[in-house]
This record gives sequence, C-alpha cells and structure tokens, in this order.
Amino acid sequence: MADETLALTSAPAQSSDRRKPVRVPVWDRFVRLFHWSLAATIVVATATGFFAAAPRIDIHIWVGAAALGLVVARVIWGFLGPTHARFSDFATDRRTIFAHLSQIAAGKAERHRGHNPLGGAMVLALLGLIVAVAVTGVVVLGGVFKSGPLAFATSFTTGWNVRVIHELFSVALVVLIALHVAGVVFESWRTHENLARAMVDGRKEARPKDHASGMKGARPVTAIAIAGSLLAALGSLAWVSSARLPLGVPTAALDPTYAEECGDCHNAYHPTLLPRASWSALTAGLDDHFGENASLGPETTQRIASYLMANAAEAFDTKPANFFRQIDPLKSFTITATPFWTQTHRNIPTAVFDRTAVGVRGNCEACHTDAAQGRFYPGAIDIPSEATP
Repeated sequence: MADETLALTSAPAQSSDRRKPVRVPVWDRFVRLFHWSLAATIVVATATGFFAAAPRIDIHIWVGAAALGLVVARVIWGFLGPTHARFSDFATDRRTIFAHLSQIAAGKAERHRGHNPLGGAMVLALLGLIVAVAVTGVVVLGGVFKSGPLAFATSFTTGWNVRVIHELFSVALVVLIALHVAGVVFESWRTHENLARAMVDGRKEARPKDHASGMKGARPVTAIAIAGSLLAALGSLAWVSSARLPLGVPTAALDPTYAEECGDCHNAYHPTLLPRASWSALTAGLDDHFGENASLGPETTQRIASYLMANAAEAFDTKPANFFRQIDPLKSFTITATPFWTQTHRNIPTAVFDRTAVGVRGNCEACHTDAAQGRFYPGAIDIPSEATP
C-alpha cells in the first residue's frame, strides 16, 4: 500500500518534469556579450553608412573598428572557448550542411543544442563578411578620405573603386543578417524553443535525442592573453600607420602672397580646388575678375600664378582635387559651378547659405574646418546653426 501511495504521489512530479525539460547552460557569457554587442555595432554602422549625414563618418569608423575587434576576439574564443563556442562544434563540410537541409525538408533533422550545421555555416559567413566589410572600409578610408592606417599608401582611384566593393559587401551583410534572423525564427518554431531567449540567459532545453557533442573546457586566461596581445598589436600598428603622411595630400600652408592678395576680397581658395587651366585663365584675366579690376603688379601676378599652377588639382590626390578637375567650360574658374560642388551640396537648403556665418555659397571655411588645408574630410564639416537676423 505504501508503495502504491508513493507511486501515485511521484507520478505528477514525473509528468511535470516531462512537460518542463531541464534547461542547461549552452551559451557562455562571452558568446552572449559578443552576439549582442556585434548586433549593436552592425546596426549603428549600417545606419551611419547608408543614412547618416557626412559628418557622422567618425561614428561609422569607430563602430566598424569595434565590430572588427569583436570578430577577432570571437575567432580566438572559437578555438579556446567551451564546447558550443568552438568552431569544431559547428564548422562542418558542405555535404553535412546539405544533408541537414534535406533532413529539415523531410522533418527528420536532429536538434543541436549548439549551432546546427546550417546555423554554423551562417556564423562563419557572417564573421568572414564582417572582416571583408571592415578591410575594404579601411581601404576606402585611406584612398578616398586620406585617413586611417592605409592613407599613406592608398591612391584615390584605388579607394574609390574599392568603395563599390565595400558597399556590395555591406548590402550582402544586411541580407545575410536578415536570413539569419529568419533562420532563428524558423528554428525556434521547428524545435519549439525560443532561441533568442537562449542567447540572453545562455540556457537551452536538454532533450534526449539532441545531437551529441564532445564536451570541451574553456581556456579563458589563454584566450584573454592572446586576444589582448593581438588587439593591442593591431591597434598600435594602426595608430603608427595613421600618423604617416597621407598619399597625395598637400602639407604646406598657403603661399603668403596669394593668401594676402586674394584673401583681401574673398576666401583664398586652396589651389587644389581648380585645375591648372582654370587657374591660368583666372590669373590672365585679373583686369576683369568677376566684373572688377583685380590687377596686380607683374611680379606679384607671376608669383601667384606659378604657385597656383604648381599646386593645382592635378598635383594632388585628394577627393576634391580629383573631382574639381571637372569644370563647367562656361564658368571655368567658378568653384560653385563645378559638377562636384553642385552634386555634394544639392541637399543643403538655400537658407544655410544665407546665415550670417556663411554668407555666400563659396565660403568653404564657414562649414569645412579643414578647407584651408585642402582636406575637406567629412568629419570636419561643422555647419553654423545661427540664422540671419
């Protein structure tokens, strides 16, 4: 009788256990921190890369660098982390991946407590693509914007061409992330388990027919030592390389005679903003300079003309120098009439140019804090906010 009573009282508990399987640790703290941190950096990088205004470029660069650092740390953890963090637990060959797909289609796929073969392939693809986006971004930064660790060795043409690849990789990354999210939703439905929740608390249900994984212990001290050393070395190298003079960027100050004579009436524009033909036409016609007589003495005119010809757009490799070589033939020395100026300022309201601190469309220094150096880095744009009284 006592045995029957014991059996009856214990039965509900066993039934409850079947209804609520034990949730066991699967994702360690680093994997979870990495996952959500990487998601945040990608969201910010995508927003600032595709939608934000040019001055936000520095945010884009720093979150991109953070994403690359996270991936480096994750790769190291993929060899030294606990069981389900290791690549050996989910990195499989193509045959295994297609077999898993076939099993899913047939409704017979095993449940993996960690990443299944398809999910593992997605993880590797995402990590690799993030590295590709970051590397091409550094090339674009160096060639187009003459900044960063590769600025000393990257031409504008190289950076401009790689820009297309960088954008394609970025779009591909967004597509992969969308597929990843869809896969998580599908797998959560298929296995009747909230996988997003598992990446928050690190636990998943332990089920009898789970795919078996060989248990491996983590080596956090070694991982931290390697990751810290590698990231410090990469950071130091990037810092030292970034300090080198960028390729094709003017370094000398404006010629004092040119700055004085031309600056008396308007901005002394950096010589890289017009090609030699335009500067030649301008200095040859100073007696009718935008409707005024701006003639100078022969020696002064010759000195200014020689300086402008030596430092015109053809002499340097900045983005403005490359694009300002294309001029409006009817207004050969009107910078604001060039196709490049018109294109880059098309979305700026007329009211901005009417502000007291700006005044006219050609007042470059009002918004570009590095205009006098001929750099025109997007992060150096600071549009005055005060309105005309």
